[in-house]
Amino acid sequence: MLFSPLCSGSSGNASYLEAGGVRLLIDAGVTAKRLREIMSMIDLTPDGLDAILVTHEHSDHVSGIGVLSRKYDIPVYAAAECWENMPRSIGEIATRNIRVFEPDRDFYLKQLCVHPFSTPHDAAHAVGYAFAHDGKKLSIMTDIGHVSSRMIDAVANSDLILLEANHDVDMLKAGSYPYPLKMRILSSHGHLCNEDAGLVLQKLHARGVKNAILGHLSQDNNTPELALVTVQSLLESAGLLESMFVTVADRFSPCGLFEL
Repeated sequence: MLFSPLCSGSSGNASYLEAGGVRLLIDAGVTAKRLREIMSMIDLTPDGLDAILVTHEHSDHVSGIGVLSRKYDIPVYAAAECWENMPRSIGEIATRNIRVFEPDRDFYLKQLCVHPFSTPHDAAHAVGYAFAHDGKKLSIMTDIGHVSSRMIDAVANSDLILLEANHDVDMLKAGSYPYPLKMRILSSHGHLCNEDAGLVLQKLHARGVKNAILGHLSQDNNTPELALVTVQSLLESAGLLESMFVTVADRFSPCGLFEL
């Protein structure tokens, strides 16, 4: 199993996964041209991709899926409610490439087991993903206002998780965002803050998760250094820092190609 967060943040999100005989993207919130450039940084190409899996319909996750699907004839998988609310700007996608899954129900892409689990976000029906193959498990859980016990169960025993650490609460409150936007971000269907990400990782450590990538950082209300320090301090306070690897996804380029 190979995994790379290609880009992560409000400027655009896309991740690459190769496992079980399939090569796929999770989200494609950048242009097809930019995606090719990003993938080339780790010697990958969009040619031959088997699928694009969508977490939700916000533009920073789907802006490139239309062009990619049309250019490379790639099937796109999303929940029915997500398809119903997909922005028109993505353009037409061939009927044969519109694939619908039922959230919270497993499906397979060749030998890769895909578990799309419902997540709390202000979208039509947002999901996270847990992927399993050959005894390895990778999970993606971003764009989440809070983390429920059901979500913890879904990602338990992951060999690696991409987890949201969107903002520092003090930076957000003191920043220039309009008050309604601040409240949306802070809501239970908004985005996860650094401190909550650290608390979630404390829980996940007890459920077998020992490797994490922090993602979807706000450009205005967070920094990679602050996110990492905040999370690591919470892990240290619980005596877990030495037994958990944590790094931060980059906004514009891959932060590595991880082999599980």
